[in-house]
Amino acid sequence: MKLLTFAIPCYNSEAYMEKCIESILPGGEDVEILIVDDGSTDRTAEIADAYEEKYPGIVRAIHQENGGHGEAVNTGIRNASGLYFKVVDSDDWVDEDAYRKILATLKDLAGGGESLDMLLANYVYEKEGVKHKRVMRQTGFPKDRIFTWSDVRHFHKGHYILMHSVIYRTKLLRECGLELPKHTFYVDNLYVYQPLPSVRNMYYLDVDFYRYFIGREDQSVNESVMISRIDQQIKVNKLMIDSYDLWKIPNVKCRKYMFNYLEIITVVSTVMLLRSGTVENLEKKRELWGYIKKKDIRLFHHLRRGIMGNTMNLPGRGGRKISIAAYRISQKVVGFN
Repeated sequence: MKLLTFAIPCYNSEAYMEKCIESILPGGEDVEILIVDDGSTDRTAEIADAYEEKYPGIVRAIHQENGGHGEAVNTGIRNASGLYFKVVDSDDWVDEDAYRKILATLKDLAGGGESLDMLLANYVYEKEGVKHKRVMRQTGFPKDRIFTWSDVRHFHKGHYILMHSVIYRTKLLRECGLELPKHTFYVDNLYVYQPLPSVRNMYYLDVDFYRYFIGREDQSVNESVMISRIDQQIKVNKLMIDSYDLWKIPNVKCRKYMFNYLEIITVVSTVMLLRSGTVENLEKKRELWGYIKKKDIRLFHHLRRGIMGNTMNLPGRGGRKISIAAYRISQKVVGFN
């Protein structure tokens, strides 16, 4: 069994996928690299096959009909032979020094008496044109030791685990029944959110591991692209709402974290609908909050009472201007667009 499987979802990624793959190859025989060619029409498949031929036993090229990012991740989970599993998008890469520390830590923990469910590390916004690279750390989590939800001190509003931060135990992903929807963007949030109640033991390694590139005009987190794909953002938002009755999550800290996570995703959906400024999307905003209210009236009031939920639902044109101003501030703090 390999120690760590990397899945690299690729769709027409010929321009940048090699940088991603090359950054992962230093893991050698400890790792498995699954390049999932998701129905590409450029040279992606050719490049993937060349790496498989050059690095047999380490790299495997998997070709499939186009199913979207989620289905590429599903394929990676189904085919993984590693004890642990990590997704790296084809336009991102990993830092070599941090990578070696990650592998050493996973080796030590794999031989211990406690089963590790999730390892967390930092990610860095590699934002084009920005000299100062913002590092996103896992504030509130104990460092350099195995811990549980009960050991977490506090959660900051607006800070949540992205797919870039997390390495899951492969078997946990399979046993929790994770199956991401096809042809849907923004499934990264489901990937992190849905397994959380199954997570018992965690470890936070304070290293700047994942390099998250932001700058392509067609990138899914580009604001105009997000608005054009708002129906997919809403779909993911509703799937998160439908995933669990959060009031029944037994661990209080895990429950609180999942409430915070759902709140920030709902705020993102709401503000994108507001940003578009169309009558149609304002109606979709009302429909989304109506969906929450019909699904779980307690959840509806919980989200609306939150600072962000309140800010994003102020009435009238003046309220929308305040909401957008608040979004602009959060945009500068988080930097996701």
